[in-house]
Amino acid sequence: MTYKIWFNVPTWLGPEQDAIAAAIAGRKFSGDGPWTHRCHTLLQSSLGVSKALLTTSCTHALEMAAILLDIQPGDEIIVPSFTFVTSINAFVLRGGRPVFVDIRPDTLNIDETLIEAAITPATKAIVVVHYAGVACEMDTIMQVAARYGIPVVEDNAHGLFGKYRGRWLGTFGALATQSFHETKNFQCGEGGALLINDPRYAERAEIVREKGTNRSRFFRGQVDKYSWVDIGSSYLPSDLLAAGLSVQLEARETIQNARRALWERYDQELASWAADNDVTTPTVPDGCEQAYHMYYLLLPSLEARTALVEHLKALGILAVFHYLPLHLSEMGARFGGRAGDCPVTESVSDRLLRLPFYTNMTDDEQRQVLDAVKTFQRYTISSSSSATSS
Repeated sequence: MTYKIWFNVPTWLGPEQDAIAAAIAGRKFSGDGPWTHRCHTLLQSSLGVSKALLTTSCTHALEMAAILLDIQPGDEIIVPSFTFVTSINAFVLRGGRPVFVDIRPDTLNIDETLIEAAITPATKAIVVVHYAGVACEMDTIMQVAARYGIPVVEDNAHGLFGKYRGRWLGTFGALATQSFHETKNFQCGEGGALLINDPRYAERAEIVREKGTNRSRFFRGQVDKYSWVDIGSSYLPSDLLAAGLSVQLEARETIQNARRALWERYDQELASWAADNDVTTPTVPDGCEQAYHMYYLLLPSLEARTALVEHLKALGILAVFHYLPLHLSEMGARFGGRAGDCPVTESVSDRLLRLPFYTNMTDDEQRQVLDAVKTFQRYTISSSSSATSS
């Protein structure tokens, strides 16, 4: 089906095309060229991280994190059930076992009050996900992690340039990962980054990223030849992708300001409609400066969400749900996941709907979405629920 308004349109400012053309003219297409290094510098200087390394995806950045933390078979990884599969699959690939923790009903982030009870002598990492670019309760999480000596990994795919109590997301854990997939605020089609906040991991991260060789040190003139020194894989993105990405990172304020305006318009204009129709809108706690990654609605039931999806579809608008509970998946069941383990996750997964939201969204496009949502009233929900159950 062709939609008038798609759920996502990749961020595109225009100058990316010139940067990619310049990269082509420079005849350096493979990884770690000048444009890649420009992205590294931009991330390091803007966030204040010890080291940033572009990767081919956020998934691969997470795989690197699992290697750097030396995850072994049987090691347990605490992770929210409400997240994308690669938040944990990267660790399962190393033999890790997920320990699923439920989420908070307000921010939909991992419930920090449940983490300590999930820790065992086998716990080797805590993975937190800043859902929708709103920060987890990092003070509590880092205190618990420090008390048990467990490293924290931030899956910050949604949260680049968001903050918690004045500090950038992605700068709390020993390691953090970013996504530059085309659905993210900053995109190069496919891409990611590993942020290294604990300098102890920096040198080995370069080796793991370069197929287990010390090739990076060779190119810096620190060794006279390079060889195989560790495990690793090929995690370097093309310099052509980095060229386009660098333009967007340099224009981060422009991009974030545009997304903020879109988010705030949704939130302001849908407030009274949501209250009248038993719909919950996103929560951003005090002390959190969100990244404006998405705008979602929590409908009162699965039936109501299904009805709203169909209502918008009939008007040519694509709105989508999000994660299915990992503990209820086929793989999750292999690790002992059962219905009822994470009740908030199970409820939210059935009821959450993401509205179209992208950097280049026009006022008219957003107006069409707003008008369409507002025509979906409580009586529509009730009649659709009755029709579904009959």
